[in-house]
Amino acid sequence: MRTPAPFLIVSGLFLADPVHAAEPVPETLRAVQVQAAKVHAVDDFELPASSTTVDVGTAGNGRGALVGEALGGVPGLSARERQNLAQDTQLSIRGFGARSTFGVRGVRLLVDGVPATMPDGQGQLSHFSLLGADRIEVLRGPFSALHGNSSGGVLQLWSADGQAGDPWRLRSSAGSNGSASTGVQLKGKTGAMHYNVAVNHFRTDGWRDHSAARRESLAARLGFALAPAQRLDLLLNGFDAPHAQDPLGLTRAQVQADPRQATAVAAQYDTRKLVRQNQAGLVYTLDRGHQTWRLMGYAGQRAVEQFLAIPPATQGNPLHSGGVIDLDGNYGGLDARWAWHGALAGRPLELVLGANADRQRQHRTGYENFIGTTYGIKGRLRRDQRDQVQNVDQFAQAWWQFSPRWSALVGARHTQVRFRSQDHYLTAGNPDDSGRRDYSATTPVGGLVFRANDGLRLYASAGRGFESPTFNELAYRADGGAGMALDLSSSTSRNYELGAKWRAQSGARLELALFRADTDDELAVATNSGGRSSYRNIGATRRQGVELGWQQPVGESQHLQLAWTWLQASVRDGYLTCTGLPAPCRVPTNRVAPGSRLPGVPRQQLSARWQWQPGAWQWAAEVVAASDMVVNDLADARAPGYALLNLEAAREWPTTRGPLRVFARVDNVLDQRYIGSVIVNDGNQRYYEPGPDRGVTLGLQWLWDRGS
Repeated sequence: MRTPAPFLIVSGLFLADPVHAAEPVPETLRAVQVQAAKVHAVDDFELPASSTTVDVGTAGNGRGALVGEALGGVPGLSARERQNLAQDTQLSIRGFGARSTFGVRGVRLLVDGVPATMPDGQGQLSHFSLLGADRIEVLRGPFSALHGNSSGGVLQLWSADGQAGDPWRLRSSAGSNGSASTGVQLKGKTGAMHYNVAVNHFRTDGWRDHSAARRESLAARLGFALAPAQRLDLLLNGFDAPHAQDPLGLTRAQVQADPRQATAVAAQYDTRKLVRQNQAGLVYTLDRGHQTWRLMGYAGQRAVEQFLAIPPATQGNPLHSGGVIDLDGNYGGLDARWAWHGALAGRPLELVLGANADRQRQHRTGYENFIGTTYGIKGRLRRDQRDQVQNVDQFAQAWWQFSPRWSALVGARHTQVRFRSQDHYLTAGNPDDSGRRDYSATTPVGGLVFRANDGLRLYASAGRGFESPTFNELAYRADGGAGMALDLSSSTSRNYELGAKWRAQSGARLELALFRADTDDELAVATNSGGRSSYRNIGATRRQGVELGWQQPVGESQHLQLAWTWLQASVRDGYLTCTGLPAPCRVPTNRVAPGSRLPGVPRQQLSARWQWQPGAWQWAAEVVAASDMVVNDLADARAPGYALLNLEAAREWPTTRGPLRVFARVDNVLDQRYIGSVIVNDGNQRYYEPGPDRGVTLGLQWLWDRGS
């Protein structure tokens, strides 16, 4: 496997975007950044969409190593850590992305406006750095579609912008299962340069057997004031996970016997993954009167090597691509946006036009995972192909406050995604499987906001969505044949939302949203066995539900936060599916009836947090709960629901060089047994990935004031 080159410094172009000028309100407003960049500061309170901002800051009491730690209080969002760092966090929004067996799909990811989702819709959270982050913004509902392919929701991480006088930070923690995290953040301003550089090291022995891992990450944001109203930002990200063991899923009987065990074949084949990624981006912003131009360019390299538990007998099929996946590729893109803010009929108006193009090239090879009787090593070549996917998008958006109480936001995006694959592994029993497939869609969206009074907004929105298959979904055919699954169709959805937002001068906030998404040609897991997932289109599905978010200050030192989601995700058109072994399944025979639940989606989720900060102390209690969820299409097996209690405590002392903070967190205080995540439709019925028992994290943080 080739190692990616060092950071690429890219010139390029970035964006401007419609955000909207709102009527003045008597308090300082948070700036929201719709479609990855802001034009005018406007509070998310004024938008016809469900949007949550999570302040990351410096007061976290966890490990600070995985982005899922910061996302527990977001309605409609599920971020499940799998106790398996060979696989990414299972991230879904309103049920979109819940079936993903690798990385993140169905949800659009961005870091400082640079896509972390590839042109095919497959994304990664691994290089998201909490240490360097300022906030995370989560957008749900119809307006997610304005971000392009596979936007059932949008998650954006924004790094802090260094300012003069900012302290530097050292943070270190250690905890159960040999986990340790140490990071350094350098932030500030020198001359015309704003800087924020964060480096972090994380390692763990893993709660389960055969789940040890190590991660190193670097995130840097360097901003340069070139001239009045001109700015250039250089963005660098590096990630290295040289050896992450994969314990695989467990059957129900294995969970009951010992939830910490790894499946026997995990040790036999030494199942594991190596990931390395480096990327860089440039963002140029120019303000000229009523116009804003933003231009962006980015490029990166990513390499993945994964050893699977596929027995040699299965690989005896001449069409099989082996038990080792080796991916090595590069990616990049350009984005240009122009925005105009002025007035129409004497009322505020914002317009934006833009286009972007992204491309990913990937060398996919497969090898046998044995030599002779030695397993878990790279053997004979079994697959060799060059893949390319690219998208070209155009979009427009307009916001108009056409009366003192009413505003409208409308937009549309046209997306074209092209897949190309060239097969270079040709044998007598394995013919040329080269192929190509194009997907395209236009996704309009619109919404209205009614200003009932200074503290209450009512809104409605509707739009269409589009999701192409990813290269991982196209990689393997459900019938076991060679080549890519080029018969897969894209999914299209119709999305609707009604909502209300209320806030008080005390800082209390309440948000309520009712939503529905009807999807045609839903992409679903066909077979999932031996580390290989194949997909198919199953017809029509529906996701509908209610979200509630509430924040309530109590006096001057206490704060309550609640996020609750009720989500009904079900099949609308019945279909035939496979069950159990053998895999692959060439002739589905088991019927899934209309109304059946979609797997991987709990009906209810709850996150509640109470925090008390008397003086230098901080205390917090947190409850996280989820109802049961089915784990396969037939819904004949399910993971039970659970409720967990977590506690935190911290104390801060002043020093001559800046405050020193010591913190502690106990997860799963009551030591409950539960299933943290599931592997949908696993062919071996190893659906379950157990969550950890009681765990403790202790740490310290020092903010070094260089001016003292």
